Parts: sequence; structure tokens; C-alpha cells
Amino acid sequence: MRYRKEHKQETKRRIIETAGRRFKRDGIDGSGVSTLMKDAGLTNGAFYTHFESKEDLVATAIAEQLKAQAENVVAQAKPGRAGLEQIVRGYLSVQHRDSLGDGCPNAALLDEIGRCTDATRQAYTDGVLVLIEGLAARMVPDDPSSARVKALSLLGLMAGTLQLSRALTDRRLAKALLDQGINNALAVLDAEQLV
Repeated sequence: MRYRKEHKQETKRRIIETAGRRFKRDGIDGSGVSTLMKDAGLTNGAFYTHFESKEDLVATAIAEQLKAQAENVVAQAKPGRAGLEQIVRGYLSVQHRDSLGDGCPNAALLDEIGRCTDATRQAYTDGVLVLIEGLAARMVPDDPSSARVKALSLLGLMAGTLQLSRALTDRRLAKALLDQGINNALAVLDAEQLV
């Protein structure tokens, strides 16, 4: 039976989306092809119809996760400092902390991405640059490129705080850390005198 072209694209999209959630929940190394394909409701044989290797899927899934974050979180935020505060508060929320599979790929996968192939690290770099462009545009609307490193530093502060909060077993301490992270991020923004 021959499938229409759209079916193949829909199947690939389903694999990418389910793999992105599984990678964030169980890690890249903790997610084998068999498990990923089972999550997508497909057989292992179908994998190689869509991807050359697991590493190809990893790079694609990371790029798509970052693209979705840029489109659904950053691009939807209010302009200026109000938007940055909205992003910070959403990122450093208990809901985001507890939604590993649906959360940010930075906080979930950063340590593993650093050990991936150059192609995966390049896909990550390209995706994160799009993400921080939205942050930088809110920091310095007239010259966003001048705020790229500041935006990247803000993302690092948020991702590190979220990772640490996820690792703590003391939930009150973990929540206090998120609150302090919000205060720290907002203090950085205030120091920049953003409008």
C-alpha cells in the first residue's frame, strides 16, 4: 500500500515530537531507537525511512524543540521588559520545573548536547541563537545584536536555576531557588535599565 506524501511528513513529525519529549524526560543516551519508535506507535524499521541515524534524529528534534520554544514562548511574550519578565517568570515556574517532557530543551539536555557530534551542537547553536534573538530584541529593541551575549547569559542563568531546582528533593528549597532565580534575573534586567 502506497501512502501519500503528507503521510510520510506527518509520520516524521510524530517521531520528532515524541523523541523530543522522550529525550527531555529520559535523556538522549537513555532513549533508544526502539523506545522512541514505540512512543511514536511505529516499528523500528520505519525509523530509517525518515532518519539516517539516531544522531540525525537528535539534531532534528533539538532544532525543532528550540524553534517551538522561540515561536510559542518568546515570540508570544509582550514587548520590552514586560515580555522579558513574563518569559522569566514562566521559565522559572514550578509548572515548568515539573513538566520535564514538555519543558525547555536547554535545562533538560544541555549537559548531553555538549557531548554530542558537531552536527547536533550546530543544530543546537542555530536554534538557541533564534531563541535569544527574541530575548535580545526585548532588551535592546534598536540594536538587538548588541545584547546577544546578555540574552544568552540570561538563558544560562534560567536554565541552570531550573536544572538545580529539578535536582533538589526538598521541594520548599527547590521553590525558593526558583523564586530567587526570578529575583536574580529581574535584577540583571533592571541593572540593564530596560524599558
